[in-house]
Amino acid sequence: MTSTLTISQLTKRFGEVAALTGVSLSVAPGERVALLGHNGAGKSTMMKIILGLIPATSGQISVCDAAPGSIAARRSVAYLPENVAFHPALTGEEQLRHYLVLRGESPSQAMGLLEKVGLAQAARRRIGTYSKGMRQRVGLAQALIGQPRLLVLDEPTSGLDPVSRREFYALLDDLAKQGASILLSSHALTEVEARTDRIVILSKGRMVAEGSLAELRRRADLPVTLHVTARNGSAPEIARSLPGAILVDGALHLTCTQSEKLAQLGRIAGLGDKVADLDVLPPSLEDLYSHFSRGTVQ
Repeated sequence: MTSTLTISQLTKRFGEVAALTGVSLSVAPGERVALLGHNGAGKSTMMKIILGLIPATSGQISVCDAAPGSIAARRSVAYLPENVAFHPALTGEEQLRHYLVLRGESPSQAMGLLEKVGLAQAARRRIGTYSKGMRQRVGLAQALIGQPRLLVLDEPTSGLDPVSRREFYALLDDLAKQGASILLSSHALTEVEARTDRIVILSKGRMVAEGSLAELRRRADLPVTLHVTARNGSAPEIARSLPGAILVDGALHLTCTQSEKLAQLGRIAGLGDKVADLDVLPPSLEDLYSHFSRGTVQ
């Protein structure tokens, strides 16, 4: 299957400063890829190159089988920035109708798009009365014009409340099921952890890790945390059976390597009804991000 986005050995320099160095990446149709990195890691530079706003210094890039910034690429790519700006005197419907006309689409689609992003009830209110989260939804609605093959989203849930964020990612899931490729940058790691297929981590302009969450966990080999809740009076006996366990508020906390995890779970299972509950906490995406950002290129 042809990738929607293909980047090979992408390098971008601003004078003596290397913003990107030798980055290679592909995004398949229907794939949701998270682009992570600290401020200055190169995320925004990569997005600008994908959108055709700035040229690469070297390397190759194909956007929907076309050159970035070309008419063909622009027809197939949608972009949502972190901070959207619209005319405050226009209603949501008027603003979207304007964008539809600019894209050569029928303005009659405006209400359907606003309904898709949960703004149907506010469609005829002036955007100047909208909250930041509502303006972000208008931005997403305009990004959906023309059924784009690739969506480039920069901190897309900025300003959204928890319910709206959940609805936003559900919408992205539907778009991915329909074949749209999604590349999103976010600092909200707990959101990204469960709602993307692949994770790319940039540090100082280089790709330091890439893969699914499970693949990154295997590669990092960070400790797993086990929380064992003991039945009344059994905590001391459990602690003796689990060397290294620490008793905290009636529960035992234990860490182990990935390779030791199954053996430890077997020991805990062997304690039978002395154990009331067990939680297995693998390394979070935040843990992995910190690990790879400090490390070397993987």
